[in-house]
Amino acid sequence: MTLWTAVLVASLLCFVLKALGYLIPPRWFAAPAPSRIIDLLTVALLGALVAVQTLGVGQQIVVDARVPALLVAAGLLTVRAPFLVVVVAAAVVAALLRLWGLAA
Repeated sequence: MTLWTAVLVASLLCFVLKALGYLIPPRWFAAPAPSRIIDLLTVALLGALVAVQTLGVGQQIVVDARVPALLVAAGLLTVRAPFLVVVVAAAVVAALLRLWGLAA
């Protein structure tokens, strides 16, 4: 299977899953429990994405300049800094650590 075939199959699968979502009756999500599960699932998936993108390189776990940058970003988000400030500060931290040779 070529890469483009895999991309097209994955795209079609995503489209079908999205279309199936519209067939689910809204009353199933009206109850408090399903609504809460959906909210928590979104947070869990976003957290997993951040962890994989921060620590993952191929099949290995790597601690490099991204980890301190993420910690700086989390700290700034905690004090409700503007998003642009958070992104720029995290990028500067990662760049300086790499420049100084403290992190790969």
